[in-house]
Amino acid sequence: MTPDRNPAPVRLTHSVPVVFGAGAAIGVLGGMIGLGGAEFRLPLLISLFGFAALSAVILNKAMSLVVVLAALPARLAAVPAAEVAARWPVAVNLLAGSLLGAWAGASWAVRMRSGTLYKVLAALMVLMAAALVATHSTTLETLALPLWAEVPCGVIAGFGIGVVAAIMGVAGGELLIPTIVLLFGEDIKTAGSLSLLVSLPTMLVAFARYSRDGSFAVLGANLRFTTLMAMGSVVGAVLGGLLLGVFSDLVLIPALAVILLGSAVKLARHD
Repeated sequence: MTPDRNPAPVRLTHSVPVVFGAGAAIGVLGGMIGLGGAEFRLPLLISLFGFAALSAVILNKAMSLVVVLAALPARLAAVPAAEVAARWPVAVNLLAGSLLGAWAGASWAVRMRSGTLYKVLAALMVLMAAALVATHSTTLETLALPLWAEVPCGVIAGFGIGVVAAIMGVAGGELLIPTIVLLFGEDIKTAGSLSLLVSLPTMLVAFARYSRDGSFAVLGANLRFTTLMAMGSVVGAVLGGLLLGVFSDLVLIPALAVILLGSAVKLARHD
């Protein structure tokens, strides 16, 4: 089996309502829990729209970038910019690892055999499900590490998150937010804003690495598809944000975790 490369990708034809609606549905799911929904969009790109694993990752990364850029102004409006800026050491600490991790993760992804990449994605979906449940069903408290341990732990955590985000094509907020709370003792709201500031440059680095590979051509060949789904994701994320708190986390979080686990099983069995 050869690496999952697609230098001359086939343009997939789907109706506008289906593509936009799928993006909106994913956005709503993510918005209801304060995330972009990229972890739900990835298996949909593979199972419903028929993209190969690496192509789906690259498209997912492009859409995640659009969603983060759209969410950034609203998030900064919710948390004063001065308050976020005062915590710049946290972002710098994580970025020191995440930028390297993003480059490494994208490099590994383009070199993986197709079957291996599907299995890696399945394992990471399980990780996302666990992180989702842990973040929303337990009370996160700071580890209160001394500075000499906090800094290297932040770099190591950032590297791991950068790798995961690059391989899955996600922003990484699902992992960044609990990491910021646990390592640096920030509240959830501030952690959400800081995670976006870390995610944006991390995604750009992964994007730059993917752009050097022939499989990146899938983005140009499916630009209309990507634009439509990204627009749907942004609209859905806004609607999901309005629904935040409408559904009990006791019902919503387990249901979303089951969706992620079901998607992981499908990816693991993907031929």
